[in-house]
Amino acid sequence: MSKFEVYAPPAEAAKPLKPSELLATLRAALDPWQHGTPFWIFAYGSLMWNPSFAYDARHVATIRGYHRSFRVWSRINRGTPDKPGLVLTLERGGSCRGLVYRIHPDLVQEQMNLIWKREMNYGSYHPKWLNCYVGDETIRALAFTVNRDCSGYAGQLPIEAVVEAIASAAGRYGPAHEYLF
Repeated sequence: MSKFEVYAPPAEAAKPLKPSELLATLRAALDPWQHGTPFWIFAYGSLMWNPSFAYDARHVATIRGYHRSFRVWSRINRGTPDKPGLVLTLERGGSCRGLVYRIHPDLVQEQMNLIWKREMNYGSYHPKWLNCYVGDETIRALAFTVNRDCSGYAGQLPIEAVVEAIASAAGRYGPAHEYLF
């Protein structure tokens, strides 16, 4: 048995959200946003190099109070149900540099539906509105922070298990090691 198989929950433990639950989480996340105002989303992982959504502005940004960490099992995008990979989430503490994207207000619902289907199928994240710092400017943006109660939360793993999972898993979007690099 490999190191990561000791830590990864069995495939049947993965619990995708029902369509109604997925929609409810999207509505809750968008609720604080006022239609017609700028909409920003913070990217710290694959949304940086493969956003796959329409945006009209992008800036390097920093958030404080969170750092990126490989703590979410990926059973589709960077792994399989039997051999999950690991992907990033935002954990409390520290800071994180990433990209902040502005989505045109008229496209928010359509583009966020795309993002939600990609990022939130298993409820791996708690979407939160955070302050992003771009030079002297502060931008309020939606970010995907850790959901420790989701079925794919890995917690803090021994480095050997992290290395093995990232080195050996592959999914719909390719090998987990490509995600890392």
